[in-house]
Amino acid sequence: MTLLPFDDRDGFIWIDGKIVPWREAQIHVLSHGLHYASSVFEGERIYDGNIFKSRAHSERLIRSADILGMSFSYTVQQLEDIKQEVLKANKLTNGYMRPIAWRGAEQMGISARLTKTHVAVACWEWGSYYDAEKREKGIKLKTSPWRKPAPDTAPTQSKAGCLYAIGTMSKHAAEDAGCDDALMLDYRGLVAEASSANLFAVQDGVLKTPVPDCFLNGLTRQTVIQLAKDLGIPFEETRIKPEDLGKYQEIFLTGTAAELTAVGMIDDISFTVGPVTRKLRDAYADLARSAPTKKQSKTGT
Repeated sequence: MTLLPFDDRDGFIWIDGKIVPWREAQIHVLSHGLHYASSVFEGERIYDGNIFKSRAHSERLIRSADILGMSFSYTVQQLEDIKQEVLKANKLTNGYMRPIAWRGAEQMGISARLTKTHVAVACWEWGSYYDAEKREKGIKLKTSPWRKPAPDTAPTQSKAGCLYAIGTMSKHAAEDAGCDDALMLDYRGLVAEASSANLFAVQDGVLKTPVPDCFLNGLTRQTVIQLAKDLGIPFEETRIKPEDLGKYQEIFLTGTAAELTAVGMIDDISFTVGPVTRKLRDAYADLARSAPTKKQSKTGT
């Protein structure tokens, strides 16, 4: 498979106050964010020229920076304006947007009080995370040997770069086993989520999802919960033991990149792409492509 490197593309990226040609958006090799994972980011989908739930993502980026103790000089509205500027510069109507903030090269070492927080926003075309066949039959997950950390050992409520190393290792292990993604347990051995997407399960028509006390309460997760309530689908947050997964008829994942993706198998347990999954998947797609409303802008994704 031939990949188009992300450092060698046409287009424009906003970085530290100005729009620059794509290939000129660079950082120094001794940036603190590269060596110590002091970075926070967002992933946002663009549908028909609209950034879905844009403001909620901007709010979370600032909140994530605050959790890591990173200085952040931009307001939510300034981020919103920057994203629109990037969208216009790249003439993109459907795709993916990545705002990111990281500590610079002013200081090397664990302490970072003298570093400057740099900010960049890029966007590019990016279709569905999985092809049509996998979306219809459901993807395969394999339980990861790595676990989500306890909330007192990592900044689990931020979308911080440092949290994604175990996600990458877990996904690689799953791919090596011929699967699409990893099922990750938490530090207690309970079902948490996939490598970078939240998990939902359906048991006898009731929608259930793990309590997000040690992993990110995804914005797409929040949107799907609200859609379930709007559609009258019974819902509860609960603790899910891995040995109980066989009790569920449907499993699906949610995330900005994954959108709403059905799961067909976890390890040796099979699931159907059933009516609740399909109903919520259709409702999410309709909402994402609808014109922005005040209600939409205030609800997370």
